[in-house]
Amino acid sequence: MFEPGEYDDEFHFLDSQIDAFASELSGFISVHRWISSDGRLRNSIYFFKDMGSVQALSKFPQHLVAKGEVKRWYKGYQILITEVTATYGDGNLQYP
Repeated sequence: MFEPGEYDDEFHFLDSQIDAFASELSGFISVHRWISSDGRLRNSIYFFKDMGSVQALSKFPQHLVAKGEVKRWYKGYQILITEVTATYGDGNLQYP
């Protein structure tokens, strides 16, 4: 989850490269984006089949550059890495 600050061309360039790399990983399932009702907070939730894909994304050179510059573009952020052990529902909604 993050609170956006001011984005520039470098942010958009890195963001598109990171997103493309993530979606090409063999363990990639999907990405879901969310914006709070007041527009202040955003979230990008990436789903992967395995931790190897998560680790590959974390070591991607453009991701390392972006992490080093995060204070330029975000007012604040929190990363949460979780493992899904079960899902359930009524069958009318497929997620992810």
